[in-house]
Amino acid sequence: MGEQAVTGAGGTPAPEKTPDATGDDAAAAGTDPTPTGPASAGMTADGQQAAPADVSGAGMSADAAPGAPAGPASRTADITAGPGGVMTDEVGVVTGELTLRTEHADGRVTLRVQYKDADEWYAVTGGSAPLADPAALDAVHTVAVGLLNRPEG
Repeated sequence: MGEQAVTGAGGTPAPEKTPDATGDDAAAAGTDPTPTGPASAGMTADGQQAAPADVSGAGMSADAAPGAPAGPASRTADITAGPGGVMTDEVGVVTGELTLRTEHADGRVTLRVQYKDADEWYAVTGGSAPLADPAALDAVHTVAVGLLNRPEG
């Protein structure tokens, strides 16, 4: 297989080597002219942004619209504190009907509680840890609810 010139004098296509628009040359050569896989690799030539890509199960989407708020992801659940309540950094032990919020921001997960329907949130003592994968937020929240929700005492 040798190289063949496609252009003639002056940079114009040589008549005998003009690429055909139908793909017959590719078919004759035994190659499939149909591209496989993504055609743009996330880039466009006409300046139009591709639609956001859904990353199912990860709780996020790729190529979010510019200017969209990227605030912390969080999960909440109503719980009843068990005997001894829940220790917080700000006010000590809180007891009774509470709301637990598990939030992920800046590579960390943080647990906070509030008295049900109150305005103030309190950080759960020892309730902050590194969490690199935001998709793990649901699992962490489920475990936290399981540990702190003790309606039977």
